[in-house]
Amino acid sequence: MKRMPEAEKEQLIADLMGAREEVLTAAMAVRHEEQDTPFLGTWSAHDVVAHLAGWDYANLEAVGAIRSGCLPAFYDHYDHDWRTMNAELVSKHKQEMLEETVALARASHDALLAALAAVPAEDLIRDYGVRSPGRRRVTISMLLSVEARDERKHAEQIRAFTGRGEGSEQGTAL
Repeated sequence: MKRMPEAEKEQLIADLMGAREEVLTAAMAVRHEEQDTPFLGTWSAHDVVAHLAGWDYANLEAVGAIRSGCLPAFYDHYDHDWRTMNAELVSKHKQEMLEETVALARASHDALLAALAAVPAEDLIRDYGVRSPGRRRVTISMLLSVEARDERKHAEQIRAFTGRGEGSEQGTAL
């Protein structure tokens, strides 16, 4: 049975909200003295949260670009694991204190969700003819589903760092 666009939109929004709450809760559970301790390549929990805020703003722009039939501008900065772009996003959005960066990540996410709420459900899955450099179809739903998946992964990585997660998955920043 094929899902209706409105149900997919509601599920996408719920996934985004749940994933963001999961990762912010994990980050805020990190002991104060460890909030800026690298554990994911060169990244700390604080860096992960700053990167989330940056991707919210990038995805806000991407929604408009895709609806205009254009590849989102962040694809111009693609390299292995988006390392260069992620580093720029962390540098730009990291505040002095984790609590301030969390507040920014909540505000940026609220802005993204508000913009998403205004987009007709059909537009989220519509193929506007936008293709990534690897010729993969790029839709709004695809980009934001990747965001939710990545945030859940980051939540688990933070929990592993603090000893509250399953396993001890540590590695490179994504």
